[in-house]
Amino acid sequence: MRSKSSGGARPAAGAPGVVRIIGGEWKRSKLQVAALPGLRPTPDRVRETLFNWLGQDLTGLRCLDAFAGSGALGFEAASRGATEVLLIEQAPALVASLRDNATRLHANQITVQRGDALSLMRQRTGQAWDVVFLDPPFGEGQNDNLFREALKVARQLVDAEGRLYLEAPRAWTDTELTELGWQVLRQGRAGQVAFHLLGPKVAQAAAGMASGG
Repeated sequence: MRSKSSGGARPAAGAPGVVRIIGGEWKRSKLQVAALPGLRPTPDRVRETLFNWLGQDLTGLRCLDAFAGSGALGFEAASRGATEVLLIEQAPALVASLRDNATRLHANQITVQRGDALSLMRQRTGQAWDVVFLDPPFGEGQNDNLFREALKVARQLVDAEGRLYLEAPRAWTDTELTELGWQVLRQGRAGQVAFHLLGPKVAQAAAGMASGG
């Protein structure tokens, strides 16, 4: 769920201001979310698909949830064993909700940082995160410039064997992503939302060479 315009995405079923964790230690726990206009939930079935792709057990992994919104993706990662989870969010009301939820769940592995996602990501260039969740605001259109910049910055954050989750109002092509240093591993669509699991292009090329002997 993001604190921005939905770009036409339909809200998830259930009570407004509540997101339910769907797996791991905190399965079925509810995350209370500030009732801000334009919140866009990541559908349960998309989260289920994503964590099937990543593997249900994230024990020992370091995860960064940029543009965190409700923090559903970051909390799901922590629930499934991630050792360190950083949530970045700019809206004060959502930051307060994130911190309240982390306190209530005794989620000591979660850190909430308030600020502009791109700026805070740039400050962490060179850090090797295992998984980065990237769901920038859709705005009134596709907002390609923001997505492109976020993808470029995230490339400097993900470990060589790490993964990037991208949620967007359209499917990004192999050509576009290759230019930014990414390769599509898996992708899908739910309504008007396209979602992708990406890996660093160099790591994928190296893996191919190794497998070829």
